[in-house]
Amino acid sequence: MHYSKKMTLFETKIKSNMMEDTVDIKSINEKIERESAFVDLLTFEMNKVIVGQKYMVERLLIGLLGQGHILLEGVPGLAKTLAINTLSQAIESSFSRIQFTPDLLPADVVGTLIYNMKVNDFTIKKGPIFANFVLADEINRAPAKVQSALLEAMQEKQVTIGDETFKLDRPFLVMATQNPIEQEGTYPLPEAQIDRFMLKTVIDYPKIDEEQLIVRANLKGAFDKVNAVVSTEQILRAQEAVREVYMDEKIEKYILDIIFATRYPEKYKLADLKPLISFGASPRGSINLAIAAKCYAFIKRRGYVIPEDVRAVVHDVLRHRIGITYEAEAENVTSVDIINKIVNQIEVP
Repeated sequence: MHYSKKMTLFETKIKSNMMEDTVDIKSINEKIERESAFVDLLTFEMNKVIVGQKYMVERLLIGLLGQGHILLEGVPGLAKTLAINTLSQAIESSFSRIQFTPDLLPADVVGTLIYNMKVNDFTIKKGPIFANFVLADEINRAPAKVQSALLEAMQEKQVTIGDETFKLDRPFLVMATQNPIEQEGTYPLPEAQIDRFMLKTVIDYPKIDEEQLIVRANLKGAFDKVNAVVSTEQILRAQEAVREVYMDEKIEKYILDIIFATRYPEKYKLADLKPLISFGASPRGSINLAIAAKCYAFIKRRGYVIPEDVRAVVHDVLRHRIGITYEAEAENVTSVDIINKIVNQIEVP
């Protein structure tokens, strides 16, 4: 059966299931339509400055709505910094950038205690982590202590300085970047830490016509002003609404089959992958794949998840969660190749 026809049948099946399960699809759809109205506004504002890179902008929104964090990989100059800066301008929020270097200290990220001679006591000076949007530029350039300080804040959404613990503002999104080419003077993120990123997105070069527009805009030196069109309250409401997007049991099973195929490929007629995988995706992979699929449905202004939503985000959620063996490296097999094989093998509901 043709894939798109299969999708239409699945959507019809979902709607009938919802009626049987007394899930009110109409009210869910109406709510999602209402709450997701700002997505077009936000995208329009970002497109004033960001030419092309639709994929990256979509992933930023998925990370923001799913209350996760994003690891962006790409060569310098692909508008990674500009994208998160523009997003923070389009939302009434605060933005900070941390340039990671080998001599950076944890206190440079989270803040520290400073002795105040006037009051004869220590006062707290908060670091750049205290913002709604934090750009951790070239995260693999800083030593493990600094990476841990940032990743703890990401996981716990709080920071401890001295004896005091501070909750971080919501929404809170960390976008970390890393240059895949340079290896000198870098400290690769350990698997346990990289797993805390909801998505790992690989950014490619723009198309030739897009790059022509980029060159023209830069030569003119005139970019449209980005307006704050969305409030943080709207984003927080949307984050709650995303959880209400309906996910059928068949979709849950589909997600779990994909995850379990990364752990036990031989059970899914993929025995040839067994020697290529050193470890599969953790339960964080299942959770984040489900949340990301809901976020993608929300961005498409739909109140229920279809298999296409899962397939759209599966590479970004899993590419950093599958360990490859030396044998795979010798055969030039990447985690993306493994994901492609799994997704093509697992039957779409």
